[in-house]
Amino acid sequence: MESEGIQFFENKTVLVTGATGFLAKVFVEKILRVQPNVKRLYLLVRASDNESATQRFREEVIEKDIFRVLRNNLGANLESFIFERVTPISGDISDENFGINDSILIEEMWKEIDIVLNSAATTNFDERYDVALGINTYGALHVLNFAKKCIKLKVLLHVSTAYVSSEKGGNILESPLHMEDTPKGTSRLDINAEKEVVVEYLDRLRVQGATNEEITSTMKDLGIKRAKLYGWPNTYVYTKALAEMILGQFHQNLPLAIVRPTMVTSTYKEPFSGWIEGARTMDGVITAYGKGRLKSFLGHPNSILDVIPADMVVNSIIMAMVTHANKSSQIIFHVGSSLRNPIKLSSLSNFTFRYFTQNPWIDRNGKSINVHNPKIFSSIASFQAYMDIRYILPLKEKTSPRCMYSLHYNITIFISNNIF
Repeated sequence: MESEGIQFFENKTVLVTGATGFLAKVFVEKILRVQPNVKRLYLLVRASDNESATQRFREEVIEKDIFRVLRNNLGANLESFIFERVTPISGDISDENFGINDSILIEEMWKEIDIVLNSAATTNFDERYDVALGINTYGALHVLNFAKKCIKLKVLLHVSTAYVSSEKGGNILESPLHMEDTPKGTSRLDINAEKEVVVEYLDRLRVQGATNEEITSTMKDLGIKRAKLYGWPNTYVYTKALAEMILGQFHQNLPLAIVRPTMVTSTYKEPFSGWIEGARTMDGVITAYGKGRLKSFLGHPNSILDVIPADMVVNSIIMAMVTHANKSSQIIFHVGSSLRNPIKLSSLSNFTFRYFTQNPWIDRNGKSINVHNPKIFSSIASFQAYMDIRYILPLKEKTSPRCMYSLHYNITIFISNNIF
């Protein structure tokens, strides 16, 4: 099947949104490495103009270590090889037609594009509601509307997240989301009404003379509030769920594939093992443990951590494109590891302890940081008891009863809402 996936991109023109993002970099590198006969990659980059887009692509994509294999193979010819096949374009999916004003370029793209990959998103869990709606939800609609005008289109693939299905237990079917399918099921979602809520809040804040910081804080709180109202855990997952609803409602006969990966982590083997950019998903937790700042993990030892390497996600994206090309329907693929190769929380604890014992973190002073086998709390009661003994009791002698009550209450609310 891999050779079929590689062959699929020969002499094809591809549009990639979110081109400087983590998954998009893995995708672009793979296509350039395994299918040098790709006709054209249009890469949408947020920038002031095309020259700035090209510069940003050069600095944030080509110069990254993920291009190490191509760089070693091509040497000084790397950039000429890439730019014979790649066209960075200044654009923003928050706008219709991505805000591209060059009518000649737009017409050329509509005539030439065979494949559209929408990987653009803001992945901040507590993003401003207006920003998350603009990029994650309405951005997906703008990509869909653009794809409908591509006369040679074979497939539109939208990258979503497995957690749009919320946090319900058991097997989750690869089925589309509808406005009435909210996890709480208490009320039907109306995306236009959500947009009106955003406008009302912003207007009210401006009339009140709110500062930029106050507007940002209020809109972040609003996003979390609306997400939890309908049953999603955070703004990111909620607005990605809204995007799927819009795509399902308006795709008509367009060949639409949606890929829902679980927690995406570093590459397994392509272009080499272990490439990652920034602290993603559980990487922040692992880093905090290595630095000695995290002493425990919260959750049942047998809890499954469903992580999936980035190159496996990209391979799944490619095969989803191949299998659904030219189909006048919508299809959804879940991409995860829990069924075939599950990783338990207890395993993560053992792996991290063993790794940082053998490869200790070196602080800014050149000193090795020693780590201890982390505790695992499998219940709220055990975690609460630990907090009482480790922190609450030692503070009692130095803190007023009122402050102690407030501290104890806030800790209880935090772990109840965010941990278990």
